[in-house]
Amino acid sequence: MDGLYLTKQKIVDAQKHIYAHELIFKDAANRSIRFSNSLKATSQLIISAIGGEELAKIVGQTSKVFINVDEITLTKGILDVLDAKRFVFNILEDIRLSEEVIRKIVMYKKKGFMFSLEHFDSSARMIVKFQRLFNYIDIIKMDILISEVENLEKVMQKFQGSRIKLLAQGVDSKEDFEDCLSMGFDYFQGLYIDKPVAVHIQGSKEPTQFVILNLIKIIKDNESTEELEYFLRQQPDLSFKLIRFFNNVAKLEIRVESLTQVITLMGRNKLLRWLLVYLYSEVSTSPISRTILDLAINRAKFMEAEAAKENKDKAYLAGMFSMLGSIFDTDIKLLMQYVNMDREITSLVLYKKGIFASSLMRAEFAEKNYLQKVLMANFEKIDPVDIIYLLEDNGISIDKDAIKMK
Repeated sequence: MDGLYLTKQKIVDAQKHIYAHELIFKDAANRSIRFSNSLKATSQLIISAIGGEELAKIVGQTSKVFINVDEITLTKGILDVLDAKRFVFNILEDIRLSEEVIRKIVMYKKKGFMFSLEHFDSSARMIVKFQRLFNYIDIIKMDILISEVENLEKVMQKFQGSRIKLLAQGVDSKEDFEDCLSMGFDYFQGLYIDKPVAVHIQGSKEPTQFVILNLIKIIKDNESTEELEYFLRQQPDLSFKLIRFFNNVAKLEIRVESLTQVITLMGRNKLLRWLLVYLYSEVSTSPISRTILDLAINRAKFMEAEAAKENKDKAYLAGMFSMLGSIFDTDIKLLMQYVNMDREITSLVLYKKGIFASSLMRAEFAEKNYLQKVLMANFEKIDPVDIIYLLEDNGISIDKDAIKMK
C-alpha cells in the first residue's frame, strides 16, 4: 500500500470555533473506502497510522476526530488502541445492527468513547432503526440536504435540551448556517464551514506490530478470557503459531480443543512472554532481529534471575520491553502509549528508574563487555568507514588531528 489517503473537514460550534475534524479514508483514485474483511490489514494500518504522533500533524493536539465505523470495524478489535478522549465513532447510516454490533457499541461506550450517527435523514424509519442506540449516542449528524423540513423539526424537538447534541450536516451556504443556527443546532459541518482537504500519509507502520501491541494491551487491561479468545480468533496466523508453540512446550501430550484452553493452561504471563518473542523474531524486518532477540531474551533472563521471587515475571517483561524500540525503529515512548504496563516496568523502560534499574544497568554492562571482546577479536574484519558511521550516528565525533598516518 503506497501510503494512506484521506480527507479532513472541520466541524465547528455556534461561534465557528473548531470542535472536531472528520477523517474519511480514500484509495489512490480518491474513492471513499470502508473497512471490510478484505481490507483488514489496511484497516489496521489506517488505525495505527492515526493512533500516534501522525494524528497531531493532521488535526493538531486537541481537536476531536470523527471516523466512520461499520460492523467490521466495531467487531474485529481494530479500534481498541485508539484514545477515547479524542475519537468519536461515526456510525454509518446503513450499518446492520446485529446483537454483536450493539454489544460492542455498549462496550466501547463504557470505555469512554463517544458515538455519532451519520447522515441521519430524520425519517421515522431511521428513528425506529436506531431507537435502541439513543442511550449510547452523543451526537446526531442530521443531514439537512436529505431531511424533509417537517421531519427535521420533529427530531429537533425530540432531542433539543437532552444529553444528545445535534449537528447540522450539509451546511453549504451562509443561509444554511444562519437557518440551522436559529433552529438551535449545536455543531455545523459542510462546504460553507470548510471544504475537505486532501492529506497523504506515508504508510510506514507494520499492521502485525499493531495487532500484537493491541493484544498485549488486552491482556494487561485484564479483559476476560472470552474477550482475549475472540481477538485471537480474528488473527488466524497468530493463533496457529500460538497453538504450535503450546504443543511444542507442553509437558503432557494435550489435544488442543480451543484457544480458551491454551490461554488458561499457558497463563497470561507466559502468553505475554511468547508475544514479545514473536514480536522480536517474526515481526521485525531488520536483518539483525535474530541477534536482537537473543540479546533481549538473555537480558530478560538475567533480570529475572536477579529479581525477588514476587517480581520475577515483571523483571522478565521489563527486560524484554526495554529493547522494543530497536525492533520497531521508533521512540519507545510512543510504543508505551499503546499498552498499560505495570508502573515499575514503565518506569524502567521509559526512564531507567525504579526497582529494576540497577539490574538493567548490570545487564547492559555485561552486554557491553561481551560485545567489546567480540569487537576487538574481529577488529581487522571491520571496515573503518562502518565504525565512523556508527560513531557519528550516535553523536560521537572523530578527532581528525588524532589520526596520524605514517
